[in-house]
Amino acid sequence: MASLGVNIDHIANVRQARRAVEPDPVTMALLAELGGADGITVHLREDQRHIQPRDLELLRATVRSRLNLEMAATAEMEAIALRIHPDMVTLVPEKREEVTTEGGLDVRAQAASLGPLVGRLQAAGIPVSLFIDPDSAQLEACAASGARWVELHTGAYAEASWADQPLELARLTEGSHVARSLGLRVNAGHGLTYQNVERVAAIEGMEELNIGHTIVARALAVGLQEAVRQMKALVQNPRRDPLFGSIDP
Repeated sequence: MASLGVNIDHIANVRQARRAVEPDPVTMALLAELGGADGITVHLREDQRHIQPRDLELLRATVRSRLNLEMAATAEMEAIALRIHPDMVTLVPEKREEVTTEGGLDVRAQAASLGPLVGRLQAAGIPVSLFIDPDSAQLEACAASGARWVELHTGAYAEASWADQPLELARLTEGSHVARSLGLRVNAGHGLTYQNVERVAAIEGMEELNIGHTIVARALAVGLQEAVRQMKALVQNPRRDPLFGSIDP
């Protein structure tokens, strides 16, 4: 049964649009936990376009579930992670011009720098997850890096047409299988919605789904606690779909 990590970056986006003090993502994180969130995820970008260092410090002091810090693999972000000590660090690619994270890390190409960074963070007691596309070569590189977790990038699945979605789902299913065979634990996220999350939640070995935008969007209508509660129900009790029978656990 997968757990639910709620990404609150988009709440900070609303605040930063006016450089105001509300909505406060720290307060909203509490409401997400009251709604059933198993963890809170934030991405502290180098340009600080949404989550601010102040937010991260207060979240570390107040989050009662798990705090997952998404960050670029840089010396600056490493120093922040070692100081704040989140419950998990997820290393993600980052480009200043992108609206949101556009793809997975190229762990194979960055092995020389990622391996030592993973080692330093985990030596400090911070488990590391690598955000990657569901590719066997990348998964093997993740295992070689010493990381304990991977987060499979679900963007291609989320954006696929109805005709192409089964292929992308099969890639995620195979990616989960390969990861687990390499001794890696598996999370997933990016672009998941109330309409497409159940098939991913049903993949064998899937431990946590990190979801943000769709929850915040629904919260505008029903409130954050209820939006999280509805997503948690889908993640933990995915319906079996005969069209995708091969993914049933």
